[in-house]
Amino acid sequence: MLREFEEREEKVFLIRNLIEVRIPKGTYERLSRRYSKEYIISFAEEKKIVHHITKRPLYYITKESGIPLLGYNAFGLIDRGTNLIQVRPITGCNLNCIFCSVDEGRFSKTRLVDYIVDIDYIVEEFEKVAKFKGEGVEAHIDGQGEPTLYPYFEELVERLKKIKEVGIVSMQTNGVLLSEERIDRLEGYMDRINLSISALSQETADKLYGVRYPLKRVLSIAEYIANSKIDLHIAPVWLPGYNDSEIPKIIEFALEIGAGKKFPPLGIQKYIPHKHGRKPKVRVMTFKEFYEKLRELEKEYGIKLVLSPEDFRIEKRPRIPQPIKKGEVYKAQIVLPGRMKCEKLCVVKNRLVSVFTDREIGEFVKIKITREKDGIFAGVII
Repeated sequence: MLREFEEREEKVFLIRNLIEVRIPKGTYERLSRRYSKEYIISFAEEKKIVHHITKRPLYYITKESGIPLLGYNAFGLIDRGTNLIQVRPITGCNLNCIFCSVDEGRFSKTRLVDYIVDIDYIVEEFEKVAKFKGEGVEAHIDGQGEPTLYPYFEELVERLKKIKEVGIVSMQTNGVLLSEERIDRLEGYMDRINLSISALSQETADKLYGVRYPLKRVLSIAEYIANSKIDLHIAPVWLPGYNDSEIPKIIEFALEIGAGKKFPPLGIQKYIPHKHGRKPKVRVMTFKEFYEKLRELEKEYGIKLVLSPEDFRIEKRPRIPQPIKKGEVYKAQIVLPGRMKCEKLCVVKNRLVSVFTDREIGEFVKIKITREKDGIFAGVII
């Protein structure tokens, strides 16, 4: 799955429709007299690695890199003290949703880099966490972006499902990159797909997703999933003033196609503005108002819309022991740029810690831990 083309003064290799390796033409021509293209892609020093969709620098996280997969919320694994472990193999998104909580997509103004995690590494580390958690673990594949961009996605799902402690494999997706063939390959390994459909009218969908959205194809895929062995959970985001009239239509669509064989068919989400996310001009509902509206819709349609973790078989479990605590001070090395301006990632006791500094990669800094919530760590330079 290797394509090649030239663009301006660069020779570009596209690996699995996701990873761009860009080499100056002169450098490539000189090296190609002695080496194969595969060797040049792997070992040429003068090259850039770029995310094909977002065009941002792409960092490949391997076991050999020594970069932990716990501690940061953009990639790796997240343990929030339950039997559900979030699996984040990649960043970057093919849409540009106006309500995106992390300002993702090609037109993002705040996300500066992307990451992709080696499949062997993320499966190996997940196995360790699953063994600690015990039987009945849910591997939930999500991320800051669209997880189906991961070029080894089907293999990841299959390998996670085969882990002894894993009872459920689920995913969060916008559905644009799904096809009937991909659903067929996922059957038997994927248990539930949480599909983000927030409008049934083309005009509204285009506004919400920030691109020309392939609505008919996504709705067709939704129906195909509902008729497969995989459970379908439709999860719209409710933005007052944008898609109020769409919510009842989405409920009717979900019931019509038979979503929710084992899990609730719908999980309507309240729009919540986030500090570093996009903030459309919208009236933000209070939680009281939101749940009142959901209960009204429950009565009208006779289905459960006010959901709890128990509806998804999520239960509290001991958290992976945290080796660092809030208030502690450490000397740590900066190993990666973070996703935002001046954000850097440091390694402390096999955990990643996010700090904001203008210090360079490779430098050692003294940091004080300021956050340890849900196994996500942040600190400040002192």
